[in-house]
Amino acid sequence: MATTNSFDRPVRDFLTWLRVEGGLSEATLAAYGRDLRDLIDDLRSRGINDPNDVGPRDLAAHVQVLHRDKGLQSSSIARHLSTIRMLFRWLEAEQRIERSPAAPLVPPTQWKRLPDVLSPAKMGKLIEAASPGTSRLWERDRALVEIMYGGGLRASEVCALNVSDWKRDLSVVLVTGKGDKQRLVPIGKKAITALETYVGGIRLQLDRFEDGRSCGRLLLSNTGRPLERVAVWQIIRRLAKRAGLEEVHPHTLRHSFASHMLAGGADLRVVQELLGHANIATTQIYTHIDRTRLRDVVEQHLPRHKAAG
Repeated sequence: MATTNSFDRPVRDFLTWLRVEGGLSEATLAAYGRDLRDLIDDLRSRGINDPNDVGPRDLAAHVQVLHRDKGLQSSSIARHLSTIRMLFRWLEAEQRIERSPAAPLVPPTQWKRLPDVLSPAKMGKLIEAASPGTSRLWERDRALVEIMYGGGLRASEVCALNVSDWKRDLSVVLVTGKGDKQRLVPIGKKAITALETYVGGIRLQLDRFEDGRSCGRLLLSNTGRPLERVAVWQIIRRLAKRAGLEEVHPHTLRHSFASHMLAGGADLRVVQELLGHANIATTQIYTHIDRTRLRDVVEQHLPRHKAAG
C-alpha cells in the first residue's frame, strides 16, 4: 500500500489490536490483511483514500467486484465482509470515523463464529499456573488472571485499573470500558484474595520508584510502569504454556467468564451489564456455547430420553 494512503495507519493499528486483544494467529492476521488490501486498492481505484469518505454504496460496489470480477464464492465474500465490518466497527469505536458505513451490510448466519471458551477445569489449570515458585511475579500474574476471569474484563480494561478503582469494602472494581463508560463489577473471594496478596506483596517492590512512573495503576510491570496490553497477552500465553493449554489469549478469559456465568444460571441481562455490552445481541452469542449442558438437561428432563424402568 502506498505510504500516502491515509488508510495505512488505521489498518496497521487495527491489525495490531486484533493481534493483542484477539490473540489471532499470524495466518489469520495475514488473511485479514489481504482482504483489507483488496478493499483499499479497490477504493483507491475509485478515488477514495480516506476512511471518512467511504459510504455503504462504495462497500456494496466492492462486493460486486469480488463476485463479478474476482469470481469469489459466497463463503469467501462473507469472510471479506466480516473483515470489513470489523475494521469499520473498530474505527467507529476508536472515534476515527463518525459512523460505520458497513453497518447496513448484515452478515449471514454462516459468518458467526463462537468464541473460544475454557472449561472450568482448564480455567483452574491456567490460574494455578501462577503459583508460588513459578515466577518472581506470580502474585501479579495470579491477580491479573483472577480479575480478568472473575470480572470478565478486557485486556485494555484491566491495564487501565487504578489502585483506587478497587473498592475493597464493596468487593467490586470500577472498570472503564469502551467509550470511557464505567461500570462496577463485583469480584469473588478468590480474586479478592489474589489482589490482597499482590498489593501487600510484590506490588510494593514494583512501585518502589519515586518518579510517579506507576501512574497509580493497579497492575505494574517489572520496571514499575503500568502493565500494557502486549504484556498481558505475553503473560497469558506464558501461563497457558505452563498449564499445557493451547490457543489461550486474554479475550478467552472474558469469553469463559460469560459462558460459565450463563451456564450457572445467571440472567442474560446481568451478564450484559457485567461485560459492558451496549447491545444484548452481543451477549446472546454466549447462550449457544454450552452445548454439553443443554444436551444433559434434555436427556434428564425429556421423558423420551429417560431410561426405561
